[in-house]
Amino acid sequence: MKVVIDACVLYPTLLRDLVTGWAEAGGFTPLWSTRILEEWRRAAARNGPQDAGIATLEIDSLTARFPDAKVTILPATEAAVSLPDPDDGHVLAAAIDAGADELLTLNIRDFPTNALAAHGIIRRHPDEFLLEALHAQPDRMIALVDKVLARARSFGIDTSNRRKLLKRAKLPRFGKALDQF
Repeated sequence: MKVVIDACVLYPTLLRDLVTGWAEAGGFTPLWSTRILEEWRRAAARNGPQDAGIATLEIDSLTARFPDAKVTILPATEAAVSLPDPDDGHVLAAAIDAGADELLTLNIRDFPTNALAAHGIIRRHPDEFLLEALHAQPDRMIALVDKVLARARSFGIDTSNRRKLLKRAKLPRFGKALDQF
């Protein structure tokens, strides 16, 4: 399954680590464009030059881990896309040009299902996406969550309340479901 990952899923770190960790575990093939990565970099830069530098390093690491993930967007595809927010057209264009099955985003309102369905693409929220993965392969997903939380702890993040942390990462249903395993 090929999935275009929107910038809002790549930044913040915890959400990105869970999603890309699932890709590394073979859960799906991740895709993005240069413009999506630049949106991530700009969002981080709003927090200051240090965060912009960290984002650059993380983007470099991500592109090295997934060398085949970059999608080239054809200008004609982007011009033909119509969405409520024209600035998001490049994300859908990336999904179209990549032949993606799904588009993973937190911006549900900006990607109406009918606009994506016309291209055979399903819009998914990361909470739903990871919850489905948890139910399909609980042992692998729990191991991934443990690994991601250990990394977060190494950066000084308090992970003692996993459910609360995942809720802040926009993954409330996923966090609640983890408590059942």
